Amino acid sequence: MNREESVTRQPMRRVGLIDQAAARFREEVVSGRWPVGERIPTEPALVAEFGIGRNTVREALQSLVHAGLLRREQGRGTFVISRSELTGTLERQLAGGSRRHYLELRLALDSTAASLAAASRSDDDVTALRDLRDRREATWPTGDLDARAAADLDLHRAIVVATHNPLYVTLYSSMLDVFAVHMRDDETGDEAAAHRRHHELVEAIAEKDSERAAAAVAAIFEPFMR
Repeated sequence: MNREESVTRQPMRRVGLIDQAAARFREEVVSGRWPVGERIPTEPALVAEFGIGRNTVREALQSLVHAGLLRREQGRGTFVISRSELTGTLERQLAGGSRRHYLELRLALDSTAASLAAASRSDDDVTALRDLRDRREATWPTGDLDARAAADLDLHRAIVVATHNPLYVTLYSSMLDVFAVHMRDDETGDEAAAHRRHHELVEAIAEKDSERAAAAVAAIFEPFMR
């Protein structure tokens, strides 16, 4: 695993050492120095790097496991599964929803995002959205459902990014895994129409037409709501 050599470690105080260690480890995750999907350093390595006892390391890591940032795998080590504690909380809270509940939630979030993005987007945002729209369309002939879902969510997340509202971006990003699982197999039966609606959505944002952007999102979700 690549580590940033420039990171300076400061000695920890003895008071609240477990909480301090957990905060340090959380920063490793949030900053991306411990990337999602990768195994973190071993407990002996963390003891040596941070200058704290092994029991403190173990308890601090366990607190991040409970928070939904890390996962222990027997015989393999501890892996980063999320950069946000909100993700695990949302997954648990949203676990009981029906398909229609997820559709209604996404419709509300995406419609508002499209309207805000149309009012706030930059020229760079428009370039990124058009590129992601084209990538999304290019995945459909492959028949790869996972690739389709990922490309679709990448586009819709980029629309949220174009709102330039960091709270919206954090909330929406934390829900992407939930959306991916529950909406992976959605098909409209009319791929050409779906592509046209996404084209209209991006162009409405580019033209700063908030009402048309929100209407385009409604049109995208309408076939699924029947």
